[in-house]
Formats: sequence, C-alpha cells, structure tokens
Amino acid sequence: MPSPESATDSSSPQKQFLGQPRALAHLFGVEMWERFSFYGMQGILLIYLYFSVTKGGLGLDEAVAGGIVGAYGGSVYLSTILGAWLADRLFGSERVLFGSAIVIVAGHLALALIPGIAGVAVGLVLVALGSGGLKANATAVVGTLYSEDDTRRDAGFSLFYLGINLGSFFGPLLTGLLQKSVGFHWGFGLAAVGMTAGLIQYSFGRKELPAAAHEVPNPLPRSRYPLFGGIAVGAIVVIAVLVLTGVIRADNLAGIVILCALGATVAYFAVILASRHVNATERSRVWAFVPLFITSVAFWSLYQQQFTVLTVYSDKRLDRSIFGLEMPVSWVQSINPVFIIIFSGVFAALWTRLGTRQPSTPVKFALGTALMGGAFLLFLPFANGGEGSTPLLAIVGILFVFTVAELLLSPIGLSAATKLAPARFKTQMVALFFLSISLGTAISGWLVQFYDPANEVPYFTVLGLIAIAVGVGLFVSVKPVLKLMKGVS
Repeated sequence: MPSPESATDSSSPQKQFLGQPRALAHLFGVEMWERFSFYGMQGILLIYLYFSVTKGGLGLDEAVAGGIVGAYGGSVYLSTILGAWLADRLFGSERVLFGSAIVIVAGHLALALIPGIAGVAVGLVLVALGSGGLKANATAVVGTLYSEDDTRRDAGFSLFYLGINLGSFFGPLLTGLLQKSVGFHWGFGLAAVGMTAGLIQYSFGRKELPAAAHEVPNPLPRSRYPLFGGIAVGAIVVIAVLVLTGVIRADNLAGIVILCALGATVAYFAVILASRHVNATERSRVWAFVPLFITSVAFWSLYQQQFTVLTVYSDKRLDRSIFGLEMPVSWVQSINPVFIIIFSGVFAALWTRLGTRQPSTPVKFALGTALMGGAFLLFLPFANGGEGSTPLLAIVGILFVFTVAELLLSPIGLSAATKLAPARFKTQMVALFFLSISLGTAISGWLVQFYDPANEVPYFTVLGLIAIAVGVGLFVSVKPVLKLMKGVS
C-alpha cells in the first residue's frame, strides 16, 4: 500500500476534487469515457449477434449469442491479470492504463469498420484486452491517492464509481439510438469516438498523478525477459491452434472462460500466499479476501445477466412503449446507471458521515449479495407472461434493487482489494477482485442456456435463493473474517 508520503497530499485546497485529491478527477474522466464506449457497445452487442440479417444482425442462436456475450465480458475481467502483471512487473500502473486506452480505441474501430463475424472477433479481443488492462490499473492508481488510514477512501471510490456510471448511462442511450435509426455499425463507431475522447482527456492530466502511480512494485529481472516473451508467443500459438481445430467454438466460449478464470484464481491465490515477499499480516489479509471473492462471484453471476437474460427479456417480454414510441432495447441498460448516479453520492456521504461506525466490508458484501438474490425473486410476479406483458415500471423497480445491491458491494470491493493487498501485489490484488467479476460474468453467459421464457419461475427462484444463501453465509462468518483482516475493516 502507498505510504502517506506517496499518496496525494490532501491538505492543500487547490488539490481538492469534491473533497477528494484533485488527481481523482482525471481518473474519473478516463473511466467515464471508457465505460461510455464499453457499455454503449455492449448495449447493442447481444441483439447484433442474434438479430436476423434482414434487421442488420448476424442471425446467431440466442443461447450461443448469450454465451459469446458472457464469455466476452468474462474475458474483459480475466485480462485484468495481464494488465496487472504488466503494471507490477514491467511498466507501472499508469503507463499500462494509457496504453490500454489506445487498444480499446482500436477494438471499437474494428467493430465499426470490419463487417460480419470477423469484425466481432477482432473487435472483442482488442476491447477485452484493453478494458482489462485499463480497469485494474485505473483502480490501482486511485488507491495511490490515499494513505492506508485515510477515511475518505471508500467515499473516493464511490465518486470514482459515479464516473463509471455516467458513462454507463449515456453509452447505451446514444449507441442504441444510432443502432435503431441508422444501423449497428454506427453505434459501434460512436463507442470508438467516446473512447477517443477519454484518451485525449486523460493524456492532458497524467502529470497530476502521484509518483506512486508510476512505480513498478516488483520489477522483472531483464534476464527473464526471453522466458516470458516465449511464454507469451506460445500462448498465442496454442489459442490459435485450438480455434482452428474447433476445440474453442462460439457455443462453448463461456465454459472455457469459466475454466480459465477458475484456474487463474487458484494460481493467483497460491502465488500470493506462497510468496516470500508477503509477511504474516499480509498473508492473513489475503486469506480474508477468499470469502469476499466467493461472495462476489455469486453476486456478479446474477448482476451481469443485465447483458444476457435481461436483454432477451427486454426484447421479448418488456412493454417498451413510451408515449406511443418504442424505445430501443439497449435503453433498459441505462436505467441502472441513473440510480447509480443519484445514489452513489448518497452512499459516499453516508460512509463519510459514519466514519469508523460504518458497517464492515464483509457486512456490506453480505447485504449486497442477499439483496441481489431478492431482486431476482422480484421477477416472479411477472414470470411466464406474454409478449410486452411486463410493465416498464416493474423493471425500473427491480433495477433499483440491483443498484442498491451493487453500491453495497462493487465500490467496496475495489476499495477492499487495495486495502487488503500485500505491498508487492497491489495491482494484482485488484486483478483478483476483477477475476471474481470475470467468473461471475462468464457464469451469467453460461446460465442463458437454462433460461426458458415459457417457464421462468424455476430459473429466477433457484438463482435468487442461492444468492441469498451465500449472503447469509458470509454474514454469519463476519467475526472470523474480520479477525483475518488484521485491523482492516
């Protein structure tokens, strides 16, 4: 963790941004534009894959399309491992963040300009790699702005989360509008424009960041460069062979990402816990992160269905009429960010006001996951209805519950990852949190095959009750988890 000297000095008024270090504004901006492009593209991706060719889509089977979207989303968070490793061993978080933004722009341009499945393949690979590198490192750089005992940390991460959701709100609205009026590739093109704006904005603010953002915590010896270069080339060759031989296919992508994420999770925990550079206190804190990780997976496997099952539900079941006009499917994905924008400030103020009296991190995780399960149970009164049978107001209410659950877990998880991280693994610990999102997102895509619009009750009931059970399990384990956290709450 950064020492008080390495964090931004918050005592000078000119260095304030809404009561936080001024450098937070630059990270707020680049993440806002990255989320604009990410969610703008993702808002129309699933329907692009399964809409018929006559509607401008690719005509894929819905289950296959959902699996691709889940696998892609999981790959975004899985690639945070690569971004974190590059930051901790070679370049530092800030440089990887900047380079990743350039890769994201290239990915969105590929989706906009290359037709058919080739554009999807090239574009999604580039966006996944770039977004993974940016996400882990943007979060880690935010962590460098605060000393370990700065009580503003959770409030600062909540404001950072506000930037994320401003982009998440406008992205689906504008790309969906373009998709509906002039075509899918125009929507993908707008995502590219948005990310370009973020890249330009961030390039002017890089110098404001503290020195800790540029540090390489655990430099890789130059003698090992050839070894790791060979591993990288070998991995690319293996993936190419598996694709060409049909082992990796569109219909099994989600399952493959799940296996990769599980393997990476076990390996990551093992490497960190076994490292001779991790002392006893740090090792205990890493063990405390294990139940938080499991709870996070359960949460995201439901939450990320906004982009799989809920998209199909919105297309087929939801009454999307507003004043006689039918809104685009992607606009449903802007409902949650509206609530985040409204309530992230409320939660930030609440945690700041409560200070040391606020609920502990495990309690927030438990409440968020149980509430997420409850949100799935709220679908039951509308289950098995006909086309357009679910009122828009009902989805608004359900997504409000999604939002409260998210604010109890997601920004808190980012903050917890930076607080519990060993000094030598600070960026890679953030990547571990994103691995939980990767696993949950891939599971959300894999679960699409079990969603039956003609019999929705079992689906929503079983998943809702499982999430509630996981939340309750963590809640009753709060004391031993806090003991492992060694003074971090």
